[in-house]
Amino acid sequence: MTAGPTVATDVERRRIRVRGTVQGVGFRPFLYRHAVELGLSGWVGNEDGDVLLEVQGEGGALDTLVRTLRDSPPPLAVVEAVEVDSVPTSGSAGFVIATSTTGGNTDVRVSADVAPCTACLAEMSDPGDRRFGYPFTNCTDCGPRYTIVREVPYDRPATTMAAFVMCAACQREYDDPADRRFHAQPNACPDCGPQLAWTGPGGPATGPSALSAAVACLSSGGTIALKGIGGYHLACDATDRNAVAQLRRRKQRDDKPFAVMVRDVAEAEGLCVLEPAVQDALRSPRRPVVLAPRRAVSSLATAVAPGLPELGLMLPSSPLHVLLLEAVARPLVMTSGNRSDEPVVHVDGDARERLFPLVDGLLTHDRPIHIRADDSVLRSAPGGRLQVLRRARGWAPQPVRLPIGVERPVLAVGAQRKSTVALAQGRSLVLSQHLGDLDHWATFAAFTQAVEHLTRLGRVEPAVVAHDLHPDYRSTAWAQDSGLPLVAVQHHHAHVASCLVEHGRTAPVLGIAFDGLGLGTDGALWGGEFLLADLAGSERVGHLAGAALPGGDTAVREPWRSALSWLHRHLGPDVAAEHGPALDPRWPAVMSLVRSGRQPETSSAGRLFDAVAALLGVRSQVTYEGQAAVELEALARTVPVVGAPVYPMTTDGSVLDPAPLLAAIVTDQRRGVPVAQIAAGFHVGLAAGAARLAGVLASAHGVDTVVLTGGVFQNVLLSDLLAESLRGAGLQVLVHGHLPCNDGAISAGQAAVAAAVLQSSPEDVREPA
Repeated sequence: MTAGPTVATDVERRRIRVRGTVQGVGFRPFLYRHAVELGLSGWVGNEDGDVLLEVQGEGGALDTLVRTLRDSPPPLAVVEAVEVDSVPTSGSAGFVIATSTTGGNTDVRVSADVAPCTACLAEMSDPGDRRFGYPFTNCTDCGPRYTIVREVPYDRPATTMAAFVMCAACQREYDDPADRRFHAQPNACPDCGPQLAWTGPGGPATGPSALSAAVACLSSGGTIALKGIGGYHLACDATDRNAVAQLRRRKQRDDKPFAVMVRDVAEAEGLCVLEPAVQDALRSPRRPVVLAPRRAVSSLATAVAPGLPELGLMLPSSPLHVLLLEAVARPLVMTSGNRSDEPVVHVDGDARERLFPLVDGLLTHDRPIHIRADDSVLRSAPGGRLQVLRRARGWAPQPVRLPIGVERPVLAVGAQRKSTVALAQGRSLVLSQHLGDLDHWATFAAFTQAVEHLTRLGRVEPAVVAHDLHPDYRSTAWAQDSGLPLVAVQHHHAHVASCLVEHGRTAPVLGIAFDGLGLGTDGALWGGEFLLADLAGSERVGHLAGAALPGGDTAVREPWRSALSWLHRHLGPDVAAEHGPALDPRWPAVMSLVRSGRQPETSSAGRLFDAVAALLGVRSQVTYEGQAAVELEALARTVPVVGAPVYPMTTDGSVLDPAPLLAAIVTDQRRGVPVAQIAAGFHVGLAAGAARLAGVLASAHGVDTVVLTGGVFQNVLLSDLLAESLRGAGLQVLVHGHLPCNDGAISAGQAAVAAAVLQSSPEDVREPA
């Protein structure tokens, strides 16, 4: 299609290349419309991963177009560079959308999945529109992307929409450069697109009747599984205590909080206190779950998030969710569609086998999901700061810019828990969606699929694989079996590096890496580390004095074991024996393990949190990862930290000793000090001790920047207390925001370290056996 001819004086012609996430996001029709409005001639097309155009006209109009590209691109685009060159003028007239070309560039970007836009929502709610009530409405500004694409270039035949042949009306929209559905690959309508199907009470049913049956099931206290953008959800009425209790029993999820989906921000404000940044995050096209402070009184069932001061809220992430929430007219529990510890289900056959026994009805459809992507999770912090805890749907596969270039393509395979994989080439790093814990066979299958998917979309074969030091991680075993050259990256170095990537830093820093467990360079289990680090290397210059881990992984599930061990190590056997009977009847046997000297040792800050939580009676056994620490922080936040006791910790220049802190806690416990005050004092004391040691180490090693990283820093109270103390001492502090501080960003850190090793010390790359 062409626009009319251009007649102008002082005519110039410019070639413009736009780099970034610029394909599959409506960039070409966007440029077409603006070029025509500005009276410009020329052409625009896709070339590999870029948008390339030549435009001709009056210089001021050309400048306006370039400013628009840089400052106001299409909503889904991520523009990383706009390169402009002058070229000879041409006698051609009009503006055309040219055929895409393929060259040698492998850096092709696919957009993340996006929630329905306002224009599509308006059509869905208009009885006179042909897409009224249609749950698969989309356009170039919204809809599924990453989860439906099988390969690049991103064209309909390369997606799971290939089987749906567009009707004449949809084809006209698709072919019209002036239409917002021009080249919208998932374009569909009720006449030619995917359809709903319901199995359950009142069924089977299809189309609008399927939605009505699902609404009736939910309204009567039932539980359903429904197919979303990146996988299935399990849903029930969040205000119905019986429905919520039933879902917990069926899913075997005793305590872990459920997320709640609401219709809009106004409904969300009735449940939680929402700062402006949280409201913006909820409304954003990414549609994450956002943890926010809950109101003291609400209509929700208590069992939605038992005993916690925060609630995970989300707005509808697909047109189907919009229609469902509008029809039910109350908040819904919306939790990942999986059995305990398994990855989210995304294949229809698996849903029937794995989920249907857990629910009363199944609401599905016939548009396949190619790659699973669970809901992303953010946590709000005072001052409007938001921290990504789980990076998945809405973020993946948005690239992250590396602070250094990669000489050879690097595949990083992450950790065992909160698994992700990352692919780095040039200055770009693409991080996969959250996959889960590789202990489960289904998650490992998702891991291998993610590797294959990223390399296919990136059109690149990895030349090097980066992995963790731990030999028992499944990701490490996969790397060793890959037959490719390897770079082994220490776990906590990868944590620090991931934060450096987020902030675009390469200079040395002092990294405070507090987490559960990670294998150290000495073969011990680390987790309370002070590292002098840059991307190329790290040195352990300090650490938390630790204790035995009686029973290994069993101690992680039973925090009372850590309490006994830390008391024994730091306060002696008599104090441990005094507290043993209150901790667990099995304490004598565990005491024998501790005394044997044959249990693994750990410096883990996460296990110190477990020990204190169990000692205070907060949690002696956990049903989900980090539960004891989460509940300890929640308890501490019920009292003002100002005026809380500051429990002391001592240092000898490199070791942070918790003995005086534990002794003070035991003393206050005997005195009957409220446990909430003791919990707050623990946070204040740990932050003060870590800040003091960090100040000494930063001065000794000549650095002025401290990184806070590792899963323990999901604890907003500890993170904010420590950051405030460090800044008060004149140090710059880097914290995570867009990349998780937990193991979900380990692969990003591994990739960055491997890139630096390839540059500075290629001899450290280990050739395959």
